[in-house]
Amino acid sequence: MLKSIIFDMDGVLVDSMTYHAEAWIQVSSELGVNVTPADIYEIEGANHRVGLQWLFEKAGGNIGTEMYDGIMQRKAEIFASIADVRPYDGMVDCLASLRKNYKLAVVTGSEKATVESIMYSFFPDIFDVVVSGEDVHFGKPYPEPYLKAVEMLGIEKNECFVVENAPMGVEAAKKAGLYCVGVPTYVSTDKLSEADVVLENHTSLKDYLYGLLNSSCKSCNS
Repeated sequence: MLKSIIFDMDGVLVDSMTYHAEAWIQVSSELGVNVTPADIYEIEGANHRVGLQWLFEKAGGNIGTEMYDGIMQRKAEIFASIADVRPYDGMVDCLASLRKNYKLAVVTGSEKATVESIMYSFFPDIFDVVVSGEDVHFGKPYPEPYLKAVEMLGIEKNECFVVENAPMGVEAAKKAGLYCVGVPTYVSTDKLSEADVVLENHTSLKDYLYGLLNSSCKSCNS
């Protein structure tokens, strides 16, 4: 029986990745490394330390671990100065409806301050559990973030599913042994091929989620 739905945040709940990408590009440029938006979207959802190392290695650069905190702080500053984050159309109402039947959780690689700001601004009193990139030792693509969410929700793995839009997020969900619904927000559909089902867009996602509610209501009335 379905008891909970776990959502990624950036690219699933809010349209924010273009700003994350721009912030990472600016930081990388300051350090003499050239990356592209496509590079950022490939590692979307990853723990920032994992993503940071991957970015620099891909671009042929190298950074010491002692530089991580300063780089991530600089990225967060740039993101805060340029971001105009908004929820995807209809997601707030959809989540409010789901909240009546299911426990809801967010699992994201973003830093806690950014996550808390977005939750407070757009989704107050919606989510039962929030796991940020700073709440785990090994972020996506490792399974720890999703395993932590399942534990905090107090459910079994077969009582929930994950909604993801990034390859590393899908990988993390599947490694955690969870059913995963993919939404190709910033990457091509084939990049999410490990997901159990891949939807076309956010309109399809809302139809999918409202379909669950309708099925649940019919079951209750039968």
